[in-house]
Amino acid sequence: MTTLSFIFNSNGYESEEQQKRKNRLLRLSHQQTTNSETGLADDRHSVSLKIISTKHADHLFFLPMPKPVLGPERRTNPLIWCVATLCTFITLAVIITGLVVFIGYMIVRPKVPQMSVVSANVDNFSYDMSSNLIVKVSIVINAENDNAKAHASFYETIYTLTFHGVKVAYLRADPFDVPQNSSTPLYYPVESTSISLTPEEGEVAEMSLDQKQVVLYLKGNTRTRWRVGFIGSVKFWLHLNCQLKLPLDGSTIYPKKCSTKSR
Repeated sequence: MTTLSFIFNSNGYESEEQQKRKNRLLRLSHQQTTNSETGLADDRHSVSLKIISTKHADHLFFLPMPKPVLGPERRTNPLIWCVATLCTFITLAVIITGLVVFIGYMIVRPKVPQMSVVSANVDNFSYDMSSNLIVKVSIVINAENDNAKAHASFYETIYTLTFHGVKVAYLRADPFDVPQNSSTPLYYPVESTSISLTPEEGEVAEMSLDQKQVVLYLKGNTRTRWRVGFIGSVKFWLHLNCQLKLPLDGSTIYPKKCSTKSR
């Protein structure tokens, strides 16, 4: 690249040598403009001119301008395209699966089966001078399945009956099925062995006898499984925590809020 310059005299007159230089610069400038428009200029011979003027001098300078060099065109790696395509298919599959599950739920409207204590009564509650307690009660628990299009299975059923923190008996049930939109009652005639009580527990037993009412607690779990159409099998734990206030005259009670909660 070549730096060219010419100088104007302050009186406006130019020498013959200056005139020749001026003509050569004009031809170079015209040639550069023509090459830029046609795209045929050679990078090694193209000249860019820049005029720098000063305030107090009549000097003009033609300076070369660098031309940007473009690198080779980059192409996307095929592996990236494969990963992007795979992610697209996975996203579509998740969306379609979610829509199918939602539509199936709206059509089937599944309901979680539950266990409920429907009745209970005390057959015997005795406490002797030796601080021994004997309890005999009858409890009926209902296994309910309110699903109109699926039967339910109940298994791992075990409940504990306690008196003031003292275990009275375990209530168990073998695995069983309940047809759709129906219920199955479980009858538990519970009779404890002789239970030795501490003085504090004995005072609670004597108080129950005086008030002619005993408070028992029934706690435990069962598992349930049922099939919801094409969605598949659904499993839940059902937890029961129930307080039974039983009269000692043999009357039967019908608890209203003694049902399992799913988790």
